[in-house]
Amino acid sequence: MAEGRRPQVSSIPPHRAFSDALATGLLAQFGDDRLNFARGLILVPNNRAAQAVTAAFVRQAESGLLLPRLVAIGDPELGERTGAMLDPADAPAIPPAIDPLRRRFVLARLIQRQRSGLNAAEAMRLADDLGRVLDQLHIERIAPKALRKVDTGALSHHWQISLDQLSAILDDWPSELERLGAIDLSDRRNRLLDAVAGRWRDAPPTGFVVAAGISTTAPAIAALLAVIARLPKGQIVLAGLDRAIDDEEWDTIGKGEETHPQHHLHRLLERMSVARGEVREWRWGSDHDARAARGKALSEAMAPAAFTPRWADAPRPGRAFEGVHAIELSTPAEEAQAIAIALREALETEGRTAALVTPDRDLAARVSALLKRWAIEADDSAGRPLSASLPGALLLALAEALAADFAPAPLLALLKHPLVTGGLERTAWLAHVRVLDLALRGPRPAPGLEGVSAALREGDARTQRIRDTAQPGWETIRAVLDPVATAYAAANDLPAHLAALRDALTALAGDAVWARQEGRTLADLFADAEALAVDGPALSDRQSLPLLLRHLLDGVSLRPAQGGHPRISIYGLIEARLQTADLMILGGLNEGVWPGLPKPDPWLAPAIRRALHLPTLEDRIGREAHDLAGAMGAPQVLLTRARRDARSPVNASRFWLRIATLSGGLAPPSARPDRLARALDSHRGAPLRSTQPAPAPPLAARPKKISVTQVDQLNADPFAWYAQTILNLSALDRVDAEPGAAWRGSLIHAALETWAKVDAYAPDALPRRISEALATPGIHPLTRALWEPRLCEAAEWIAAQVTKDRECGRVPVLAEERGEIDYAGVRLSGVADRIDKTETGTLAIVDYKTGAAPSMLQVHLGLAWQLALLGLIAERGGFKGVSGRSERFEYWSLARQSGKSGFGKRSSPTEGKSEHTRDKDHFVAEAAAAFTRTVERWLTGAEPFKAKLHPEYAYGDYDHLMRLEEWQGRND
Repeated sequence: MAEGRRPQVSSIPPHRAFSDALATGLLAQFGDDRLNFARGLILVPNNRAAQAVTAAFVRQAESGLLLPRLVAIGDPELGERTGAMLDPADAPAIPPAIDPLRRRFVLARLIQRQRSGLNAAEAMRLADDLGRVLDQLHIERIAPKALRKVDTGALSHHWQISLDQLSAILDDWPSELERLGAIDLSDRRNRLLDAVAGRWRDAPPTGFVVAAGISTTAPAIAALLAVIARLPKGQIVLAGLDRAIDDEEWDTIGKGEETHPQHHLHRLLERMSVARGEVREWRWGSDHDARAARGKALSEAMAPAAFTPRWADAPRPGRAFEGVHAIELSTPAEEAQAIAIALREALETEGRTAALVTPDRDLAARVSALLKRWAIEADDSAGRPLSASLPGALLLALAEALAADFAPAPLLALLKHPLVTGGLERTAWLAHVRVLDLALRGPRPAPGLEGVSAALREGDARTQRIRDTAQPGWETIRAVLDPVATAYAAANDLPAHLAALRDALTALAGDAVWARQEGRTLADLFADAEALAVDGPALSDRQSLPLLLRHLLDGVSLRPAQGGHPRISIYGLIEARLQTADLMILGGLNEGVWPGLPKPDPWLAPAIRRALHLPTLEDRIGREAHDLAGAMGAPQVLLTRARRDARSPVNASRFWLRIATLSGGLAPPSARPDRLARALDSHRGAPLRSTQPAPAPPLAARPKKISVTQVDQLNADPFAWYAQTILNLSALDRVDAEPGAAWRGSLIHAALETWAKVDAYAPDALPRRISEALATPGIHPLTRALWEPRLCEAAEWIAAQVTKDRECGRVPVLAEERGEIDYAGVRLSGVADRIDKTETGTLAIVDYKTGAAPSMLQVHLGLAWQLALLGLIAERGGFKGVSGRSERFEYWSLARQSGKSGFGKRSSPTEGKSEHTRDKDHFVAEAAAAFTRTVERWLTGAEPFKAKLHPEYAYGDYDHLMRLEEWQGRND
């Protein structure tokens, strides 16, 4: 290497297309001898940058070209390995790097050793954070023993404990590496780079060596760049170094302005021993460059806070931001739609290229999906986690179902997964699953596969038909799941659990789970994890396995093959570096997204990081600002943001606000993709409002039978009665629903019937019958534990009331019996909860309510005739063995009474001092007359079944069917 040679360092300003300008300049310098040109070497930061530089050379090569060797020397963010060219076979042997997955497992085990009681998933999460700390210490060449010298006097007790644990782990880590015969990847990269720098210092390469676009400030890379800059045929080409700002501002940036886009370049030049004045501007440009004034304007916009007062005196940038536009959208969905339209519009110009750059993975996925509307496949180069793929989602669904012991919701999610067939045709499998879905609606059954079987065998009468229908299909499904559950239960450590899951995936989905790129990636992950998990954390808590698997899957990215649209690209921030497009769309410019929120470090407090001279958590903000400036060098730029995210309003990015302030506000593009986005899926004209539904089926289609409970529903909401009775539609319970009134009612009525007919109302027998009903194998233990005390207390109240009445001469004569009569031209039926013979020989009609009883006003309005109509049936001999006049009508409410400590309350619409109290002597006759009017209107008459006649007393099960919000105007 030439002694004392001036370092050859250049910078391509941000307004130029880096890759094209680099290709043009290198061809101008070394392209005369094409064979010699091919002997050159270009170092780039990552593989995506190498592809961009290759594409730029292809655009420049008019008659063919042998390219120089392009080597990605690695970016810590991407975890890429140093290029093989820098690790020659004849070089001194360097120990291999430890497998990244093995390192995660070993670190998690060491963390568990230090923190007793920590589950495997949390240990893996902390191991990932600890791995980043290890890498940063290696990259910055800081010995772990330096941690013990840090003054922690002002730190909290929490940080002191973390630091002590970290020190202990780092003391054990070298022995673990020695046992495995490996070193850390970052350590190995340092050694390789040091070896390369030493070789080139002693024997410079014969061809040219160019380091292009590398901004990593790691000491090993900075030392290599310093050597390259002083090679006879070496040079460094930086991206976007600001040579125009004055020395005062440059010095301020270097003294702690870590959020400034030039801070990391300042640190890199310092470590290369290169002054900013020694950096020259790259003389070559390309056809994709923007105006030079834009770079100056961006520099002003990103100035440190101490220098922003100069904005008031500086002239407006004028044409500096020509070609830069901005649009604000209401929601992320609108933003994605506008970006997709802008990308689609760019294709209207032949040869024009466009790219979206965003750190928001959800926004990138939305845009990619929306572009498919026009059959445009736009690959997201940042990739997607393996957990978001079909095989990854299946693995997580399986783990969730096993951890939840086959609770209905995770069980159905597993069975409905698109890859699951259980060895059957997909149609036949889904037929079984859909019926099972209906049968498992309502409260959660007992745990395990047997709990599901018990729930299908022993449920209440309401669900008997659907349970009987589901049982054959469930037996087919259970035959597939039984071996899965058995193998999982027998596993006793992490490798065994992984093996059981692998076999289960094959049993459920066959070879489809291992097909295509995502399947092969999952298979590779399983192979590695099973082999390496022996060094991993102890799996003491099986419920943590789904979280552990998600950590593993989220750490694997599925990057698309190069097969998307040739003129449309979607990049993450790292992948966008050195990329070129005619239109660059910078999306998601909100605070917390771009720049992102610094990720907290659970191991090193900010004060410790500063004491160790590690990059602080704000260093990322400066790099993201530099990424923004680089992407704004395109000829046309569109900035976008949404005013709110999925939860709440959000603030615009600090970068957005700075550019908007300096420019005086950026105008939207003339094509107005924001307006097109709002108009694309909207309908024209005024919204059409539905009318209040009132179906009027012919007389022949109207039923000539009705139950007493349906009469009240028919009077309150005729449409709901029509939907339930004529259309035969009923609302479905939710899966894993809380025990509702129907469930409680079925259980209590069954127990009351047994108590009456078997135990003859023995006072101490009813609580026992309630407990027996709750002990059914299909009922979940948690449901039993929550409801048994309150239902038993209510049962004791009922037993006490019946005993008290019997002492006064009132005797129950009928319980849970069905009666019916012909009246007003229809068949009227009803089930009497209980009918008593009073001391005077008259009848008392009792109706049990698990909730509140109907109000006096409800009875007064004619919307609660159930008791009176049961009395009518009894008086006309509709109940076998019962006769007499109905005189008492009682609701026995089993709910906890407001303001009282116990359960139970007796109330009657014919007793009390309310203005709405009915006369007991005329109550049945009044109900009979009202029933006749109801029948003449809707059953033997032709009146339409109008929706919501009395909405305050109507059920809401059919609101969606009647399109309630539309005809009430609430969706305008």
